Amino acid sequence: MGLSLAVLVPCYNEGAAIATVVKDFKYHLPTADIYVYDNNSMDDTIAQARAAGAIVRSEPRQGKGHVVRRMFSDVDADVYIMVDGDDTYDASKAPDMISEMIEEGLDLVNGVRIAESTSAYRPGHKFGNKMLSGIVQAIFGRGTTDMLSGYRVFSNRFVKTFPMMSRGFEVETELTVHALELQMPIGEIHGSFKDRAEGSESKLNSIRDGVRILKTIARLWSQERPFAVLGSAAAIFALVSLILAAPVFVEYFQTGLVPRLPTAVLSATMMSIAFLLALVGRILDLITKGRQESKRMQYLAVPGVLSEAQTRRRAQSND
Repeated sequence: MGLSLAVLVPCYNEGAAIATVVKDFKYHLPTADIYVYDNNSMDDTIAQARAAGAIVRSEPRQGKGHVVRRMFSDVDADVYIMVDGDDTYDASKAPDMISEMIEEGLDLVNGVRIAESTSAYRPGHKFGNKMLSGIVQAIFGRGTTDMLSGYRVFSNRFVKTFPMMSRGFEVETELTVHALELQMPIGEIHGSFKDRAEGSESKLNSIRDGVRILKTIARLWSQERPFAVLGSAAAIFALVSLILAAPVFVEYFQTGLVPRLPTAVLSATMMSIAFLLALVGRILDLITKGRQESKRMQYLAVPGVLSEAQTRRRAQSND
């Protein structure tokens, strides 16, 4: 294959599991560099990762988003495998995910979780993931069946064109939307999802992080689909305006008078606001499309994993 591989493991207090994660990925991907990025752990995560043979680095700003941003900035590779450090994901699926990416020329392969037990994938988390994944599919037209999975494989051009803004677990949503907005080819591989190692605790709060993810979806919706957002608001204002105006017009045609002047003024004002919202939405939509075209041109300027693999094969055959 000849492509360079990097396994990226964001970590916070995963001393009980990180050594197993590093060893498993070393076994299944012997040519890959294993990077563990510690995020102010208060246990022996760093010592365990180093003892297992990982390249250990630190990110002092708290939050998974900060860690992922730092990893994507620091590490250069042709293919990136990102996985949580809690030893819940199946390392044996990594070669299949990489093969899928290279053979199909994909930029993102998502690891879809198949829970081994109800305790591994709590019902609240499963429901929230399904709901949020459905919202993204409804807004952006398509998506992944497990949007919040912490196990993904990325191409170099995905990583190097990803303008991430998130700070916490909402980064998973931003990763998915980035792929959808640039119309990247993506795929999925199903794999087992097991219970955490004894002594390891989940850092995900269903309600708090769920609200953050919803806010991220709303932000990305307004950012990437401004006309849909403002156009919806314009339609509501226009409808209310027509409802208010209906009795005023009926009375005018019957009597020739407009006794409900305040209602008429309010109706006209709301209709004016509706037109302004629609106009602003249309202008922002044109600007957004120009920005998306610019982002896609930058994305296309980076060679895809399929072309990189073909180039390496040709170089090896010439040698």
